[in-house]
Amino acid sequence: MSRNADDGDDRTDEDRTDEDVRRGGGLTTGEVARRLGVAPTTVRTWDRRYGLGPDAHTGGRHRRWTAADVARLERMCALTATGLPPAEAARMARSGTSPNAAPARRAPAPASAPRPPARDRSRAGSGLRLGDARQECKGIARAALRLDATALEELLLAAIAEHGLVAAWTEVIMPTLQAVGRKWESSGERYVEVEHFLSWHVSGALRRSAPPVGADRPGATTVLACVPGESHTLPLEALAAALAEHGLPVRMFGGALPVESLVAAVRRTGPAVVGLWAQSRTTASRPLAQHVAAMEWGVRGARRRPVVLTLGPGWAGQGASGLPRPAGLAEAVAVVRSVVAG
Repeated sequence: MSRNADDGDDRTDEDRTDEDVRRGGGLTTGEVARRLGVAPTTVRTWDRRYGLGPDAHTGGRHRRWTAADVARLERMCALTATGLPPAEAARMARSGTSPNAAPARRAPAPASAPRPPARDRSRAGSGLRLGDARQECKGIARAALRLDATALEELLLAAIAEHGLVAAWTEVIMPTLQAVGRKWESSGERYVEVEHFLSWHVSGALRRSAPPVGADRPGATTVLACVPGESHTLPLEALAAALAEHGLPVRMFGGALPVESLVAAVRRTGPAVVGLWAQSRTTASRPLAQHVAAMEWGVRGARRRPVVLTLGPGWAGQGASGLPRPAGLAEAVAVVRSVVAG
C-alpha cells in the first residue's frame, strides 16, 4: 500500500479520509490525487481553473481536503469519465446537479437490498468491481476510464517503483487489466478504447521501468515470442522487463511470430530458454513447443538444446511432457534464472 509521506502515517489514503476528517483534519493534495487516481497537478488545475479547491483554508503551506471536498472531486472524476467537458463537469460537481440528457445507467436496487461495502465500490463511478485490490488498482482504473494519459503514466510508474516490477504486475497491473477486460466483455462494444489505452500505457511503463537489455551471453539468452495466431504480448513484455531487472539478456519477438521465423530466431541466438506465450487453447501448439525443445546448436560433442517454457492460459491441458509451465511471472523468472545459473 502507498505510504503517506506527509505525516509518516502508514494507513491507506482511504482509511485516513474516513477517520481524519471526523477528527477535523483532512488529506493533503498528494493523498487526494492518489485516492482519485489523478496527477496532483490535475487536482491543482481543477482548483485554480474551476474552483474545486477545499472549502476551508488552514494555516501553513499545505492545504487539507475534507470529506466534502473529496466527494466533490470524486463527482468531477465520474462526470469527466462519461466524456463530459471538464468545465461542464466542474459546474455540475459544484452544484450537485446531473447531466440533463444523461441516460439511466441501471434500474434502482430494491430498498431492502443491502449496499455493498464501501471498499468494494469505486468512488469515481468506474463500476469495475475491483473488490479488495490495492488502492493503486482503483486509481489506475479511474485514470484509464477518464483516458487521462498523464495520471495513468504517473500511477503505473509509481506502482512499479514502490512495489518492484514483479509485485506491481501481479498485484496492481494484472488485476486492473482483468477488471477492465471483464467490463468490456459485459458491456458489448463499450470500453474497448479503455482497454487499448490502458494496455498501451502499461507497455510503455514496463519498458521505461526496466534497465537496458543486456548483451547476449552464451548460454544465458532468453527468447520470448507469442505462438502463431497469438497477439497478446503484455505478459511477455512484463517477463522481458523482469528478466532485464536481473541482468539477463532477452530477445523479444512479440506477437504472432510465424513458425519459420521462430525457428530462425532460435537458431541464430542459441538461447538457454525459449518462452512461448499462448492466451488461447486454439493457438497453443504442442508439436511446435516440442519441435523447438528438440532443436540443437553448438559444436559436436557440446551441443545444447533450449528449455522451452509454455506460458499463458492457452497451454492448460496442452502442455508437452517435460516442458515447464510456470504459473505466473515470479515463477517464470525463477525458472529462467535457475536454467541460466545451471
